[in-house]
Amino acid sequence: MAADPLQLFPGKVFISTALEALVTKTHMSGELRNRYLQRAAMAGFLIGLFYVTSYGVRVAFEQLPAAGAGSFAGVGAVAGALTFGWALVFIYYTKSELLTSNMMLVMVGAYYRRTGWRHALRLLTLCYLGNLVGGLVLAGLLRLSSLTDGAVMDLMVASVDHKLDYVASGPGGWGDLLVRAILCNFCINIAMLMVYNGLIKDDLTRSLVMIVAVFIFAFLGLEHSVANTVLFLVVGLAHGVHVGLAAGNVAIALVGNFIGGGLLIGTYYAYVNDDRKWHPRSANEGALPDTEA
Repeated sequence: MAADPLQLFPGKVFISTALEALVTKTHMSGELRNRYLQRAAMAGFLIGLFYVTSYGVRVAFEQLPAAGAGSFAGVGAVAGALTFGWALVFIYYTKSELLTSNMMLVMVGAYYRRTGWRHALRLLTLCYLGNLVGGLVLAGLLRLSSLTDGAVMDLMVASVDHKLDYVASGPGGWGDLLVRAILCNFCINIAMLMVYNGLIKDDLTRSLVMIVAVFIFAFLGLEHSVANTVLFLVVGLAHGVHVGLAAGNVAIALVGNFIGGGLLIGTYYAYVNDDRKWHPRSANEGALPDTEA
């Protein structure tokens, strides 16, 4: 007896949810471009706000008095990464637009031919531009305040120097940065896959999944193109930053994020859940609008 395709391909809910989301995002990035940019700007603002907060948390723990030669720096690193984890929760529940999770959606759409490369590139470009604008607004506000003065800014500057050193150190550093960027967006989008697949029924578990995914990349020092962009803006407005090295870091991080989220999650799970060979009509049942029309 032939196996039921629905049992062989249990990720069909993920595929249908991803395609529905992609149709909405493609429409917004075209006919409602300004509003799409505003949604993307909010994601950039939230990324920056939580990123800066995570540095503040780390500094707070590092400054706690410790007996002998002890230090709370390790505890601060954990607490800071957990704090940053909430950024993805806020972005998801405010329906803001984050570039790295959209990389997964456009590749699912490309696999099933529900979007073309022109529209996919437009969506991703506008999303990154909006993320950048949101980060720039936050950086401008912080520049006018004392929120990042002292030890917090010192820690952020040290982080920027470390990120720029990947680019300055040549091919070995480029490869290290690329791998970190691949793993970063793999973590982000494996969480989004779990959120979209319909198996998690409550908001608390969805939130925990997203927090843990971001915690992994923040704690391990993986590279997120949007977070890096905002960090460079915040530090750049306050102290200056090497523009060429910063642009190189973001460029490599973008490529790595696309591989990790777009290919390793988007294309991979689109393929392993493609049941059209066994269920030819399934691709047309409840067909979504052709986004190239």
